Amino acid sequence: MEALTILISCTDSVGLVSGISNVLAAENLNIIAMREFVDEANNSFFARIACGNLTSNHLLLKENLLRFLPANAIVNIVSAEQPTAAILVTKEYHCLAEILVKNQFENLGASVKCVIGNYPDLQNVTAQFGIPYFFIDHKEKSKEQFEEEVKAIIDKFEVDYIVLAKFMRILSFDFVQHYPRKIINIHHSFLPAFIGANPYRQAFERGVKIIGATAHFVTDQLDQGPIIAQQITHIDHNFGLKEMVKAGKEVEKRVLLEALDLVFEHRVFISGNKTVVFK
Repeated sequence: MEALTILISCTDSVGLVSGISNVLAAENLNIIAMREFVDEANNSFFARIACGNLTSNHLLLKENLLRFLPANAIVNIVSAEQPTAAILVTKEYHCLAEILVKNQFENLGASVKCVIGNYPDLQNVTAQFGIPYFFIDHKEKSKEQFEEEVKAIIDKFEVDYIVLAKFMRILSFDFVQHYPRKIINIHHSFLPAFIGANPYRQAFERGVKIIGATAHFVTDQLDQGPIIAQQITHIDHNFGLKEMVKAGKEVEKRVLLEALDLVFEHRVFISGNKTVVFK
């Protein structure tokens, strides 16, 4: 059975759940799953509702919900159509390869439309999956020129999300603002520890006993956007820097794919610099 997913965020107030249910019942929509959360500190309400039957008039449904909900409410109605994504890469293949394999077997939850790299290294592996690869040499251009070319490709494909799969470039404020809440990054540390470059070396020199990875939305503040998912793995004194990096890459793949599953299934709400995740 196809499902219609309804996403609601608004100021919290008494009677929201019953009122939302009444609106959906009036539209002959059967609720098969509903998750809600109240952020008491910010007096905010979040809900993800899956309905077991579809309505052809999404606009009317949205209007009826907004008529009932508080004035600042945001309502998104998501059909069964999969989102689309562009992948940005540099030289490391491990995250990209996992994404391409899942995409090939239609198990990603989204459709990869293109891969953009600032080096040509991953062009061959991308071509094996029939995905267009665009190489833009950042060394030959100013940062502004480089980002304008990247934006032109992304906008041509009209994708819903941009995934930084070990894309080792810091994006400008203007670029990030052009795609608000659409850019997802995998950072190779358990944020907020070891922000910035060479986190594995930082962790090795600090002598940590766990290392991790963090998938987060990108904001104009480096590695400080809302966190979607995190995982760790244990290490000890036997791990040199090389072994630490190898173990960390395995965590990076798992965390990025977990985050993408959650985002592509519309299970993540952004609340300030935090997220509400309905797993």
